[in-house]
Amino acid sequence: MQNIQFPVQFEFKISTLANDFKATDASGKTIAYVRQKMFKLKEDIQIYSDDSRTKENYRIKADKWLDFSTAYSFYSEGNTKSFGKVVRKGWRSIWKAHYQIIDQHEKQQYSVSEENAWVKVGDSLLGEIPILGIFTGYLFNPSYIVENMDGKPVIKLKKQASFFGRKFELTKLGELDADDDDRVMLSLMMMILLERRRG
Repeated sequence: MQNIQFPVQFEFKISTLANDFKATDASGKTIAYVRQKMFKLKEDIQIYSDDSRTKENYRIKADKWLDFSTAYSFYSEGNTKSFGKVVRKGWRSIWKAHYQIIDQHEKQQYSVSEENAWVKVGDSLLGEIPILGIFTGYLFNPSYIVENMDGKPVIKLKKQASFFGRKFELTKLGELDADDDDRVMLSLMMMILLERRRG
């Protein structure tokens, strides 16, 4: 997923039992097809080159079983050594989602934070009201900012207005280091699977 043309769109399929979504770049080209098998206790996410699912490029695996601050490690095709991971910061993420992106040397490179926790609160409250709950996808759209270690924003991920929370958009706000594209993109893919499940 090098030389990505932003903005990038994530669009979930709602017609399958698996938690699948497609990532397309600004030209409309599919850059990844993400598949999360349902009903698995330990996360194992497959990332294919496109929606034909003939070539698996990456895999994301949970490091610990059902841990509150589980790390999700990234593997390229055929490799058993991780080239990075994303870690959800357990207690800090109860109110406001917070993640760390770690490189292959176990050092933090970026952080990901939810911009406004009240959006999630509103979404949860309205979602409990019969009939009105189906409109939360249009009214409440959380966004997340990726910052480098200097605190400078580099990527913004925002949920788009849609039923069932199907669409998300990534926009570039600053420069990424040349070899970080894959790590950041895989981190956001894993994060959105986790956050979408939380509501």
